[in-house]
Amino acid sequence: MTLYPVETGNFKLDGGAMFGVVPKTIWSRTNPADSNNLIDIAARSLLIEDGNRLILIDAGLGNKQSDKFFSYYNRWGDFTLDGSLKKFGFHRDDITDVFLTHLHFDHCGGCIQWNKDRTGYQPAFKNVKFWTNQNHWKWATEPNAREKASFLKENLFPMKESGQLHFIGNTDKNFIEQSELGFGIHFVDGHTDKQMLPQLKYKEKTIVFVADLIPTVGHIPLPYVMGYDTRPLLTLEEKNIFLNKAVKEKYYLLFEHDAHNQLCTLKQTERGVRLDQTYSFNELFN
Repeated sequence: MTLYPVETGNFKLDGGAMFGVVPKTIWSRTNPADSNNLIDIAARSLLIEDGNRLILIDAGLGNKQSDKFFSYYNRWGDFTLDGSLKKFGFHRDDITDVFLTHLHFDHCGGCIQWNKDRTGYQPAFKNVKFWTNQNHWKWATEPNAREKASFLKENLFPMKESGQLHFIGNTDKNFIEQSELGFGIHFVDGHTDKQMLPQLKYKEKTIVFVADLIPTVGHIPLPYVMGYDTRPLLTLEEKNIFLNKAVKEKYYLLFEHDAHNQLCTLKQTERGVRLDQTYSFNELFN
């Protein structure tokens, strides 16, 4: 098995929304904001090459939304999904599976694109199985008012209509099971219902793709919870369990949304679990 970090594109989000009740004077130390209070955000995917399978974890924002839509997110930098795949010698048609941590637009928007005459939508990966879980699919396709703007119909229903949508079995939150894709899954519910965090063993290290449970290095302290989370007190509980387990079992956290840090380790301190060391993928595995 070989892993590749795939940078699909960077954007910006409001720092206050990203850190909830934490004051800007504190969160700006790790995540400095621009003049509009926006902080740098990545849309980092993970590519898993395992025998005949090429599995992509999340697919970024995509490019089918309107200029007005993207103007809210201030995309920056030169990264694209296709460019990052090409760097490693792959094409999107090589992908066999797209595993979706959850179905917010910045995680699954790249799964669907316009058709040739722009009259409708089609899968952006012609040979894949799209993987979510049934509980989260129901949550996303029958959205609450708080999350409705993040669950876009044009991202979701074309997956089902294509016949390429598949469901992974559910389990209790924080329990790790062997999924049909052959790796462990942490189910967490604070950010959105039944978000899935994949866990893999790679080169004698345990890696967890932490998605929106811990978006950036700056979100490691326990109360640093996003304003976007639907159940922030549950996120606190889930983070507490996860962070302590991560220290005990020496996890390497792989960040989806940290534009400046790809991976880190953690340590236990008098103030709770804190950052230990950060790493780039290349320095850790090459």
